[in-house]
Amino acid sequence: MTLALMLYVAAETDPEAEAVFPPFDTSNFASQLFWLAITFGVLYLAMSRWVLPRISSAIEERRDRIADDLDAASQAKAEADAAGEAYEKALADARAKAHGIAADTRKALDDELAKETGEVEAELVAKQEAAEAAIKSAKEKAYAEVRGIAADAASALTDALAGMETSDKAAADAVDAAAEGS
Repeated sequence: MTLALMLYVAAETDPEAEAVFPPFDTSNFASQLFWLAITFGVLYLAMSRWVLPRISSAIEERRDRIADDLDAASQAKAEADAAGEAYEKALADARAKAHGIAADTRKALDDELAKETGEVEAELVAKQEAAEAAIKSAKEKAYAEVRGIAADAASALTDALAGMETSDKAAADAVDAAAEGS
């Protein structure tokens, strides 16, 4: 039962009881003030000696932990930034190296191509000179054969038309003289 209900029941059962609420009863003020002072003193000592130091130390620990966490986070961020910069630098170096290797390879291929082109051109020039020499030789051989054929034909024509026999040397000299004149 609640206190108000008990007071109500007591007031109803005791006809002489006054209907005054006990904390407001002036006859109990001195003892109430005494127990108030004792309770306040005990609570004040308990709070100041045990509770508040524990709370303040917990708050200080939390503040220190938060500060440490913020320091660790800023250090981790600085390390991450440094790692990012190192990565970007390494990437740029790798790109530059790749471009250098590509340029060197391109230059080496161009040099090799120029060398092979020069060799092929030299080979073609040599083949062309050999072909020209072969053509000149064949031409000279053909000319010599044509000269002989022309000398034989001139000798045969002279025999058939004029009825004179000519020597091979005279026919050859006549063909040579006719060839130089033309």
